[in-house]
Amino acid sequence: MRAFVVTGPRESAVIEVDAPVAGPGQAVVDVHRAGICGTDAEFFTGEMAYLHQGHAHFPLRLGHEWMGVVSSVGEGVDASWIGRRVTGDTMLGCGRCRLCTSGRQHVCHDRFEIGIRGGWPGALAEQLPVPVTALHALPDSVDDTAGALVEPGGNAMRSVRAAGLEPGAPVLVLGPGTIGLLTALIAAADGLEVHLAGRREPALDFARGIGVAHTWMLDALPDVPFDAIIDCTSGVDIPAQAVQRVEPGGRVVLVGLSGSPSLVDTRDLALKDVTAVGILSASPGLEETIAHYADGRVDPRPIVAGTVGLEQVGAALAGEAIPGVGTGPKIHIDPRT
Repeated sequence: MRAFVVTGPRESAVIEVDAPVAGPGQAVVDVHRAGICGTDAEFFTGEMAYLHQGHAHFPLRLGHEWMGVVSSVGEGVDASWIGRRVTGDTMLGCGRCRLCTSGRQHVCHDRFEIGIRGGWPGALAEQLPVPVTALHALPDSVDDTAGALVEPGGNAMRSVRAAGLEPGAPVLVLGPGTIGLLTALIAAADGLEVHLAGRREPALDFARGIGVAHTWMLDALPDVPFDAIIDCTSGVDIPAQAVQRVEPGGRVVLVGLSGSPSLVDTRDLALKDVTAVGILSASPGLEETIAHYADGRVDPRPIVAGTVGLEQVGAALAGEAIPGVGTGPKIHIDPRT
């Protein structure tokens, strides 16, 4: 089968690799859509921390935002999975440790992460092997585009839930990228007073165009008492600003990651009685995200700028302009084209 492979920093190719065979407890999925995200770009440039921590090595097969159709299953898997439209969890715990058995497999010390950690091949390929325990069936009301946005939506869902707000409460979302936009849409669907801030006016224009009511330049925030601030950026200075800006007794949710350490004065946390919450992975939020997409409470599809083939992945990761791709923050790949 064909797969996109990163062989070194900024070096990649679409090559023929062995097709996966479903092992015991596994399924093979024919990939219909796969999204490209900031983590993939960090791997492409060689900056991703896992490369320097020994959790990942070149060559890499990326892709962890995906949907497809189950084409075969291994020993011990119900054959009724074959032909079903699915997406899946990125985080594959060992299944035996204390974290896994208590429902925290997404932070298992020995976990694989599809297309990210431990060498598990990713979805920027024609087929993908997945443990059946990681699969989530997609209803017909969630089309292929939305299905491949369940994983980033799960991160956004968990971020909104971590804010812990009641309907009508003001929340500030920092960063108008994919996660920030999905966070804003989910928060609005929950009845929160959503404000979105960024540093680029075109990105804020796009956010307004998909229904985000209150958008601001980061250096011109309104005088609003934000009960929670959700940081969806990679800005090294943003977490400290969020702690300083949030209301006393409020919450700061950290789902974005900077390329270098973000410094927060813990006196600001303690003296304001602020709760800081970190979010890693979509895992506990996948089912609720599918439900929000399925019944129309959230339509994530407008954030997708376009869908291209595997041959355009390298250019997309390098930030190059791709003919026919619009202004949204997300690019999807159809490996079948």
